[in-house]
Amino acid sequence: MAEIARLDPTLNAFSTVLHDEARAEADRLDAALRDGAPAGPLHGVPIAIKDENDVRGVPTAFGGASVTTPARADSEVVTRLRDAGAVIIGKTRMPEFGIWPFTETAAHGWTRNPWDLDRSPAGSSGGTAAAVASGMVAAGIGGDGGGSIRLPSSWCGLFGLKPQRGRVSTAPNPDLWRALGTLGPLTRTVADSALIYDVISGATSTDRFHAAALPGSFVDAAATPPGRLRIRLSFRNPMRAGMVDDESAAAIRALADRLREAGHDVVESDPDYPLLSGVFLVQTASGVSEEAARVEHPDRLERNTRRIARVGRVLHAGAGWAERRAERIAETLLAQIFDDYDVLLTPTTLTTAVKAGQLDRRGFVGLLRAAGETASYTAAWNVLGNPAAAVPIGVDRSGLPQSAQLVGPANSELLLVSLATQIEEIVGFAEHRPHVTER
Repeated sequence: MAEIARLDPTLNAFSTVLHDEARAEADRLDAALRDGAPAGPLHGVPIAIKDENDVRGVPTAFGGASVTTPARADSEVVTRLRDAGAVIIGKTRMPEFGIWPFTETAAHGWTRNPWDLDRSPAGSSGGTAAAVASGMVAAGIGGDGGGSIRLPSSWCGLFGLKPQRGRVSTAPNPDLWRALGTLGPLTRTVADSALIYDVISGATSTDRFHAAALPGSFVDAAATPPGRLRIRLSFRNPMRAGMVDDESAAAIRALADRLREAGHDVVESDPDYPLLSGVFLVQTASGVSEEAARVEHPDRLERNTRRIARVGRVLHAGAGWAERRAERIAETLLAQIFDDYDVLLTPTTLTTAVKAGQLDRRGFVGLLRAAGETASYTAAWNVLGNPAAAVPIGVDRSGLPQSAQLVGPANSELLLVSLATQIEEIVGFAEHRPHVTER
């Protein structure tokens, strides 16, 4: 709590801090332990929750100001965290409805990157990323509809895995952004994410999607070397929206060399991506329109949100087509990408963290273009539904975190966790930490 009080006025990572509730929950857990109750796997661990997940007693405002009534119950993910002994410390900032890959809103201002306060932590799980990277919490839950776990992980030096569609329950919502959205943690180490995934994985009867069962645990995967892998290295942009900058590309090539030294076969080979942007646009806009239609105070929605919601209402009739089209593409494209390879290695983002204030300095069209470019290496895997992870691999000349993306075939989370742990050991990123100076 002391670190939140010290740093959050500068970072603006939290929308709500549950001071009294968290202390009471910690006292209750300690008392139960003294009485002989077994400790859960997350006993006493403070965890932050992105503002798209229900936490009882707190409005689920999706980052904005249009919802004011507190949630009556926890979401399924929050329930599982509490059952495992986690202490819910508060809720974190996000752009309204997670639309933008920059955590900025008209109602609540900018969230800042702990590595450089003039930079964005990305989005939409930027509040969670800033809270974890700064050390205010041990871990936090984010959501990923186009890169929103991986993008903040990339810019804030964290590990972030987008799981297989249907791996983690979105209840009480049947889905998030149609077939695009997933939930998961952002953490400083792979092992921390693995521990949380073992707690929160598994769909419910109300979930629209159900992933196939995995053959083992995430924690075991993080402790097991991956063996010799066939890794496909590619810098081709899946969404055809720009190329990674030279310094970031050089860092990924250096990682590829280190992976070869570790015994892996790494071959540079570009997949032949079909056009995916249209499918992504229809699903995104439709999802935003559905969420915007449920708010209490539609007059408080941001102007840009209302614009996208209007587009979504027009496109909504095509949402089912977009999902079926994505399924057909996934069936053929994933087979083509992974027929001769185990993992695809790509950039996570075009650059390291950009300046904060993107929503203020850009018009609507420019903002759409910037958002599309920022998420261009990540959004394809939301369309296709397979797992993908952002792994920190160093810092650039400005001291900002660099990241690589690991993409796997369907239901390959355990493989990605195993390889990410090996990369973590090879790179030694843990020696890098941000030093936040209060303003």
